[in-house]
Amino acid sequence: MSLFKKILVPIDGSNTSNKALDYALKLAQADQAEVRLIYCIDELSLLSSHEYSGEMVQLARENGHTILQGGMALANAAKVKADTRLIDRIGQRLGESVVDAAGDWGADLIVLGTHGRRGIGRVLLGSGAEQVMRMSPVPVLMVRGFD
Repeated sequence: MSLFKKILVPIDGSNTSNKALDYALKLAQADQAEVRLIYCIDELSLLSSHEYSGEMVQLARENGHTILQGGMALANAAKVKADTRLIDRIGQRLGESVVDAAGDWGADLIVLGTHGRRGIGRVLLGSGAEQVMRMSPVPVLMVRGFD
């Protein structure tokens, strides 16, 4: 009996998220689960920039689509059933977007990469992984990154 049927994987193109994606694909192969890859645009961080413009948002969307296509190529190579979603919700933090996507899709596991920052680095940069872990209604598997 498979433990997980729907695995949500937020990706951003970083080595850390790529490591989490690799792990999620291996889990999906073992459990014959399907995977949903998501890319979240954090417009709050763009809005806080003094250089915010519609062009930046468009570039973020294009980058997100490129990253999702790369993730789909990996899922296809692993022979894992997968699809993608670009999430672009104004005023929503990354953690909220991931948790909402998990609930909307009916995911039973979230696999995401974490940098494992501590101290002032975590305070200054925040922790999207920690937000997801605190808010998620389903288990969260955090895969530690390379740095």
